[in-house]
Amino acid sequence: MTSLMVQGTTSDAGKSTLVTALCRWLKRLGVAVVPFKPQNMALNSAVTVDGGEIGRAQAVQAQAAGLVPHTDMNPILLKPNSDVGAQVIIHGRAVTCMDATAYHDYKRVAMQAVLESHRRLSATYQVVMVEGAGSPAEINLRANDIANMGFAEAVDCPVILIADIDKGGVFAHLVGTLELLSPSEQARVKGFVINRFRGDIALLQPGLDWLEARTGKPVLGVLPYLMDLHLEAEDAVDVRQAPKAESSLRVVVPVLPRISNHTDFDPLRLHPQVDLRFVGPGEAIPSADLIILPGSKSVRADLAWLREQGWDRAIQRHLRYGGKLLGICGGLQMLGESVADPLGLEGPAGVSHGLGLLPLHTELAAHKQLRNVRGRLCLGDVDVTGYEIHAGVTRVPETARAAVRLDDGRADGAVSDDDQVFGTYLHGLFEGADACAALLRWAGLASVERIDYHGLRERDIDRLADLIDRHLDTDRLRELCGL
Repeated sequence: MTSLMVQGTTSDAGKSTLVTALCRWLKRLGVAVVPFKPQNMALNSAVTVDGGEIGRAQAVQAQAAGLVPHTDMNPILLKPNSDVGAQVIIHGRAVTCMDATAYHDYKRVAMQAVLESHRRLSATYQVVMVEGAGSPAEINLRANDIANMGFAEAVDCPVILIADIDKGGVFAHLVGTLELLSPSEQARVKGFVINRFRGDIALLQPGLDWLEARTGKPVLGVLPYLMDLHLEAEDAVDVRQAPKAESSLRVVVPVLPRISNHTDFDPLRLHPQVDLRFVGPGEAIPSADLIILPGSKSVRADLAWLREQGWDRAIQRHLRYGGKLLGICGGLQMLGESVADPLGLEGPAGVSHGLGLLPLHTELAAHKQLRNVRGRLCLGDVDVTGYEIHAGVTRVPETARAAVRLDDGRADGAVSDDDQVFGTYLHGLFEGADACAALLRWAGLASVERIDYHGLRERDIDRLADLIDRHLDTDRLRELCGL
């Protein structure tokens, strides 16, 4: 067994992308490889085969490795519910909420969960491909670190350091990061990867030569900028879109302060007939065919914020003019008559009035629902797959029309009597071609082009693996992986 860790000079340097690429590259070589991220902070998560939740980036990496997602791949997941606090998820299960100061002291306990998962994976797989978090040079976070060098030192694994040249200052990032590490940590860094380069590599070569001479570390390669690469984002909202037809369906998604699982909308961003727009604070909701209320980690607070923005009035106006409205998870809860949080799970205890557009009432409970599900979509009576991640228990009258009939016999969500409002707990409902087409027809698109979202993701994972073969020192990578 060998572990190899990818750390970055900054957030969004390309750690997740490189780990995804290496997982597929190793799988092609016939190596039993598994992704692993000790600690992740993200509001985009996936449901695992063992009934827990992990970051969506690790779920994509599992796909690259040819595996189903498992909680050991991301033993610690932090889901922020305020600017200073987060829900702490260990081995896929929410255990508590803490502010940053309390969690800093708790990391000694969390490290034990990290090491347990790493031991299990190491006993099963030939290579554990590890992803760090943020930067290893965050001085204020060095004590009790479990996400970067603290973990690497604990399990004695080599490290590759990646930096994003597209943002500028790449040599300062690499040299500065290395300088802020301890001597033993510096020795652990076995090479650099420069990410998102565009231009003539000959013009970069003098800088690469200087970097190797200055640090004594090899540059393992330079990865090019891929303009049309689409992998599910770990946390940041990705607003890039595929080229659109003139007669595109106009879809608007308000960016709530605690928006979660906005990767739900990746299939729409990539659809050639959908013009998807994320609307931020202070922006008016533009004219649209469909408004989608996304998931939220703090439903009552985000509902209040939506009202402060005046978007509740904009939604009512949108419906009066015949537009369609869809709510997913937290968005579904907002569409109902009330949202109660008697235990104060997401903030101060209390009850909020919903938008009153669907006949349902939600009460937040300590036990979180985590399920991968299948069923039939009421719109068009087509198959749908998805996953549930929510703490709310929603009561819907038996007379209400269900949005989805699940294979286990349960009814999910509701559809309004006038067919304008649709609410569901299912994340991922746009990923299936049939369900996506049915929803787009409901929203007003007369003739829908089918897209294979899973095929597009597979294509891009393979493209990343191709870059490893073409642009990195594969002999050195094999050596670092113990091959």
